[in-house]
Amino acid sequence: MSAEIFEDAGALGPLLAPGAALFGLDLGDKTIGIAVSDTMRSIATPLTTIRRRKFGLDAAALLELTGERRIGALVLGLPRNMDGSEGPRCQSTRAFARNLSRLTEIPIAFWDERLSTVEAERMLIAADTSRRRRAEIIDNVAASYILQGALDRLAWLARQEEAP
Repeated sequence: MSAEIFEDAGALGPLLAPGAALFGLDLGDKTIGIAVSDTMRSIATPLTTIRRRKFGLDAAALLELTGERRIGALVLGLPRNMDGSEGPRCQSTRAFARNLSRLTEIPIAFWDERLSTVEAERMLIAADTSRRRRAEIIDNVAASYILQGALDRLAWLARQEEAP
């Protein structure tokens, strides 16, 4: 058992079964924010946050959630530096994806997550969310920004294929 890993979430399109949802993941040092798409793959919604412990426990919790829903792929936010280079956090995310790919057949793709947490924070402040509540939900809201970007790309690619 081994999942494929893709650099571009757009590559997932042909692999997805009709009605399969996607998970978006925002991997932080202390938590993993999770968002889920609808079965039409048009809207990303914050779902939950996993408090990080050890990789095995984190992966088990994540895979349990994928089993509860019809998940066709995982989209991991890739935290590139603002200049596009990859630092230690990118390496950590890639290692997580490699290790997770050994435990599941669900395809995994990366999505550039630059500024997703900043945008999530901005939106939560605009919604007058308390500082305490923002701290609780920021990661899964950021995961929804990551996933929405990938969903929008998949939809755009599907429209390009349909165009004459």
